[in-house]
Amino acid sequence: MIKYPAYLLLSLSFFQIVDAQTIDQKFFNSMRWRMIGPHRGGRTIGAVGVPKQPNVFYIGVNNGGVWKTSDFGRTWLPIFDDQPTGSIGDIVVAPSNPNVIYVGSGEGVQRPDLSIGDGIYKSTDAGKTWINTGLHDAQQIGGMAIDPKNENRVFAAALGHPYGPNTERGVFRTLDGGKSWERVLYKDENTGAIQVTIDPNNSNNIFADLWAGRQGPWENGEWKGTESGLFKSTDGGSTWKKLTKGLPTTSQGLGRIGFCIAPSNSNRMYATVDAGKYGGIYRSDDAGESWSNINSDGRLWGRGDDFAEVKVDPFNPDIVYSADIVVWKSVDGGKTWSGFRGAPGGDDYHRIWINPDNSNIILFASDQGAIITVNGGETFSSWYNQPTAQFYHVSADNDFPYNVYSGQQESGSVGIASRGNDGQITFREWHPVGAEEYGYVVADPKDPNIIYGGKISKYDKRTGQTQNISPEIGRGGKYRFIRTAPILFNPVDNKTLYYAGNVLFKTLDGGNSWEIISPDLSRENWDIPTSVGIYTNEEMKTMPRRGVIYTVAPSYVDINTIWCGTDDGLIHVTKDGGKTWKNITPPEITSWSKVSLMDASHTDVNTAYAAVNCIRLDDMRPHIYKTIDGGKSWKEIINGLPIAPINVVKEDPIRKGLLFAGSETAVYFSVDDGENWQSLRLNMPATSIRDLIIKDDDLVVATHGRSFWILDDITPLRQLSEESKSLNTILFKPQNAYRVRWNMNTDTPLPQEEPAGQNPPEGALINYYLNTKANNVSMEILDSKGTVIRTYSDKDTLYKIPNLNIPLYWIRPQQILSAEAGSHRFMWDMKYTPLNIPPSYPMSAIYKNTAPHPSSPWVMPGSYTVKLTVDGKEFTQSLIIKMDPRVRTSIKDLQLQHDLSLACYMNIKKCRIVLKEIAEKRDRKFSDIEKEFTRYARTFSSLHNLLQQSDMPLTSQMISSFKESEEGFKDTCTKWNSK
Repeated sequence: MIKYPAYLLLSLSFFQIVDAQTIDQKFFNSMRWRMIGPHRGGRTIGAVGVPKQPNVFYIGVNNGGVWKTSDFGRTWLPIFDDQPTGSIGDIVVAPSNPNVIYVGSGEGVQRPDLSIGDGIYKSTDAGKTWINTGLHDAQQIGGMAIDPKNENRVFAAALGHPYGPNTERGVFRTLDGGKSWERVLYKDENTGAIQVTIDPNNSNNIFADLWAGRQGPWENGEWKGTESGLFKSTDGGSTWKKLTKGLPTTSQGLGRIGFCIAPSNSNRMYATVDAGKYGGIYRSDDAGESWSNINSDGRLWGRGDDFAEVKVDPFNPDIVYSADIVVWKSVDGGKTWSGFRGAPGGDDYHRIWINPDNSNIILFASDQGAIITVNGGETFSSWYNQPTAQFYHVSADNDFPYNVYSGQQESGSVGIASRGNDGQITFREWHPVGAEEYGYVVADPKDPNIIYGGKISKYDKRTGQTQNISPEIGRGGKYRFIRTAPILFNPVDNKTLYYAGNVLFKTLDGGNSWEIISPDLSRENWDIPTSVGIYTNEEMKTMPRRGVIYTVAPSYVDINTIWCGTDDGLIHVTKDGGKTWKNITPPEITSWSKVSLMDASHTDVNTAYAAVNCIRLDDMRPHIYKTIDGGKSWKEIINGLPIAPINVVKEDPIRKGLLFAGSETAVYFSVDDGENWQSLRLNMPATSIRDLIIKDDDLVVATHGRSFWILDDITPLRQLSEESKSLNTILFKPQNAYRVRWNMNTDTPLPQEEPAGQNPPEGALINYYLNTKANNVSMEILDSKGTVIRTYSDKDTLYKIPNLNIPLYWIRPQQILSAEAGSHRFMWDMKYTPLNIPPSYPMSAIYKNTAPHPSSPWVMPGSYTVKLTVDGKEFTQSLIIKMDPRVRTSIKDLQLQHDLSLACYMNIKKCRIVLKEIAEKRDRKFSDIEKEFTRYARTFSSLHNLLQQSDMPLTSQMISSFKESEEGFKDTCTKWNSK
C-alpha cells in the first residue's frame, strides 16, 4: 500500500468531500487518451542495466516515468504509468536480486524549470508492481545506491526542495528494504545530497556529495551555498568525514561534484568538479583522501551543475568516461581525452552505466533520451523510439487532419499530424518546423504552410526555409524576452500576430514590421519572496526589472480586449487594443507568482481565467483565478484539485462553464465554471501538463515528458449535466463524423517494433451510458429515409478468425455492443453490414489494429439516425457524416460510386442466396448455373473492391465493366427464376 504525506492525504479527503457535486467517472470512463508522438526522446536521468541479463535496461525520464527494454533498446515499454508521479531522478537495480528495483522520484537536478516527485518507489517483481516507501517531502531524489549483497540495504541522496528550504534532505539509509528510512548525513535545510555511492569492493565505504544551492523565483536565478562537499563513511554510513585535500572550497566556487570508484581498484576515484576557474576532472589514488586536478578543459566538465557524471571501466582503472554536452573518453587515467559520443548541437549526457561483466555494453542517458552500445561505441541504439518529448505549449493548425505544433525541449521543434494516412502516426507524419526548442509554435490561420516559432521565426513548409523576424535583432537590446515567449494570433482578427517580451508586440504583415502596443507590464518594484531564504541580499533590493509577459489571452469576442500575465506576478488588461492598460492583479498574487497561462471567455468580454504556478516560491498548491467583471474582482477556483501546481486553464468554446486544467501530474475538468474540479487522467500516465487546447471536439495536451496526447471526442462532457445523474440510459448526441480512409498504405507494413502514435478510432463514435446492467441492448443505424442499414446487438458473436498464415498479433480486437453498466464508446465504420464471409486481411497491416478487408460499401455523406434500444426502451440521436475535406470528388460522382458499389454488394448477396439454395437441392442439373452464380459472385466482389478502392471519380472503363456484368447477371437471374 502506498503511503502518502499528510498534506496529500488532506487533499484527497477534501476531494472526496466535494465529489458529491461532480460527475461520477462512470459517465465518461470509456473515453481514452491516445499518444500521437513524436517518438523523439526527452531528458533522461535515471539509467541502469541488469548485469546478468545484458539485454535488459531501465531508464527514468524527467516527467516521463520508468521505461524498460529487453532487446538492447530496440523497443522501450513504460512500466510506471499507473503511479501518481512521472518525475524521475534515479533508478537502481539490486545486484543480488534483479527483480528488486528502487526508483527515486523528482528530477534530481537544479534547473529553472522542473517537476518534483513524492519519494522513493520499490518493485520486487522487475517493475510489474510498485509501492511508495517514503521520503515524500524530499521532492527530489538525486541518487541511490544498493548494497551489492543485500537488497534491503539502500542509501538515498535527497536533494530536497529546489525552490525553498526543508529538512527532509541529505543522505538516508534503510536496512529493511524501505520500510523505514534513517537520515545519516545532514548539514542544514538548504543543503541536499545529489549522489551516494557504495564501494563495490567494501560495502562499509560510502561516499556522498552534498550540494548546497537554490533556484530563484525568477528565470536563471540561482545561488550556491557554503556546505557543498564530498563526504566519506567507513562504517556503513553511521559517521562521515568531509574530504577536502586537493579539492576546491565553496569560497572558490565549489558547487556540484560527480564522482565514481574504479571497480577494479577502489583506491582509484575520479570526479567532475564544478568550481569556476578551479573546476575540472579530479583524480584520487588513495580512496578519496587526496585529490589532484588532472584536466581543467572546460569541455569535460563545464556544465558540471547539470551533468556531473564520470564512470570507470570495470576492468581497467585508466579507462574513464565523462558526461557533459558530449561524452568524452580517456584511456590514460584522465590525462588526455577524446570525443566518444555526441553531436554538434549538444546531446547533453547525464548518466552512464557500464555493464560490470562486459565493458562493451554501455547505457547513456541524455537530454535526447537513452541509447545503448553493445560493441564499445562502434554503433548505438536509437532515441527515436522513445515518446518522452518535453513540450511547454501546444497549438494546432486549420488543416485536415489538423497538425499539432510545439518547440521540443533540447531537440528543436515538432509539427505532427493528429492522424496518419496509414492507420497510425509514424515518422512520415512529423517534421521539424524551424522553431527553437522552447515554447510556442503557431501556424498562420490563413495559410497552414506558414509556421511561427520562438524568438521569433517564420517557417515555410513548402520550401523548408526559416527566417528570423524578431522585432529586435541580436542580443542585449532594450527589450527582455524569455525562452518561452508567447506567440499567438488574435482569434477575432486572424491577421494579427502577437509576440511578448516585457512589452507586447503586434504585427499585421507576418513579422515584416512590428508595433509595440503596451508599456513594460512587469513589476517595477517587487518584494523578495521568503522562499529565497538565506540567499537574500541587499543587491536584490536594487536589481533592475526582470519580469516579462508570460501569457497573452486575446478576447474571443472583442478584438480590442487583451489580457496579459507576467512571470513576476501581475495581470493587466486593455480594452482599447493596447492604447491603455490597467493593472487588475488580485491581491493574492504576490511577487514572482508566475501567471502561467490565461484564457479569455468565449462568450463574455469581461470573463477570464488565470492559472498561476507558484512552484518557484516553494508553493505546491494549485492556483486558478476567475474574474467575471473585467478584473475588478477575482475568485480562486480550486475545489477538488489535489496538491500540485497548475500550469494551464482553458474554457471550452462550445459549452459555457466547461473548463479544463493541467497540473504537474494530470488533466482536470469542471462542468460548473470552476466551482468543482475532477480528474480527467483516465488512461494517461502521470506527467506534467504544460498546455492544452480544445481543437474542434478534441482535447489536445502538451506534456513535459510524454509527448503529445489527444482525447478524441469530448462531446459527452459537453452534454453531461446534473440531470444526467438520475438517468438510467443516455445516448449522447454523436459528433459529426468524417468519412476518412483510415489506412491508405498499399505497401508492406512497418515492423511492429517501429514506434508509432495512435490514430483516432476508425469510424463514427457513438457514446452511450447504462446506469445498470441491461438484459438486452441493440443499436440500429438508419438512413435519411428511415431504412435500417446496420444493426448491432449485445448478443452478437465474434466472427471466427480462419487459420491464417500470419501471426494473430496483427489482428484488431473485435467489438461487441456492451450491456454492462457504465459508459461505452462504440464505433460504426460507416459501412453497410459486412457479408458473412471469412475475413481476409490486407498486406498493409498495423500491429494489433488490422481490420479485415471491407466486404460492404461506404454509406454516403449525409444525415443518419442512431437508435439505441435498452430492454425495450428506444433512444435516438441524429448523426451527420461529412466527406473527407481533402477529397475533391463531386457529390454526384460519389453518389455514382456508392450506387454501383451498393449494386455489386446486393448482387453478391443474391448470388450467395441462390448458391445456398442450389447446395440444399443437391441436384446436378443446376451445376452449370451454379458455376455462373459462382463466377458472378467473384466478379461483383472484384468490382466492389475496385469501386471502393478510392474516393476518386470512377473511370469510364469501370462503369462499362459494371454495366456489362450487370446485364449478364440479369440474364443469369432470369434463367434461375425460370427454373
